[in-house]
Amino acid sequence: MNVFRRAPMAATLLVAVLLTGCDASSPGQAPPGAGASTTRTGSPSAPSATPTASPSARASTAPPATATSSPAALPVAPGAGALPQTRALPGPGTVAFRHAMTDLWLAVTTGNPRLGLPAFFPVAAYEQVKAIPYPAADWQDRLWYDFTLDVRAAHRLVGPGALLARVIVPMADAAWVSPGACYNSTGYWHVPGARVVYREHGQERSFGIASLISWRGVWYVVHFGEVLRPVVTGVVDQPAIGPGVPGPPGGC
Repeated sequence: MNVFRRAPMAATLLVAVLLTGCDASSPGQAPPGAGASTTRTGSPSAPSATPTASPSARASTAPPATATSSPAALPVAPGAGALPQTRALPGPGTVAFRHAMTDLWLAVTTGNPRLGLPAFFPVAAYEQVKAIPYPAADWQDRLWYDFTLDVRAAHRLVGPGALLARVIVPMADAAWVSPGACYNSTGYWHVPGARVVYREHGQERSFGIASLISWRGVWYVVHFGEVLRPVVTGVVDQPAIGPGVPGPPGGC
């Protein structure tokens, strides 16, 4: 996680999961990769309401979608952000990951970023990770805010009736980011360029997740559309027809 834009207050073995960096910010319970031949799509959006406090592939069946008038997010790891970090390497076949990607997809298809909050790096964990002034403010005003813009940009890309097929996590690119790197006081696992694959009008399409980082053996989104952006705008990471290309490795 790289901290280049300070908050106003202070500053790919491929693993396919059916169902469904180094950077200076990391999230989780409420707000805050680049392929060589693909492009990113950006689009501006208004901020959301502030939330309150090559090997083999493995697949798991997606949970059935339920039609409800009021969609609700699934729990990922409630309260884990306040607990100490571990060296557990997250797997993309866990219930927590399936729930997180279901929540992310729900946020994209509804255009409501808050529904993706359980999939986002927890603010309490971010406060433990970042050796910067006012990490909670940086999480809220930069990480979460960027996430809300990116969710709305992805919502404009994905058409009504689109169905999540799988999420590809490039586990061979996962790396442990040690304390002292990227303004971190605590380490975490990082993997760039996961791919969200969906079907729309009978055609397979995809877009990326710029950066996933770990907390206590669970993957969380920390940067959705882009890690660093010269303009504060919503970004869709490398949208593509087909599954796209995960990665590349690197970052923190």
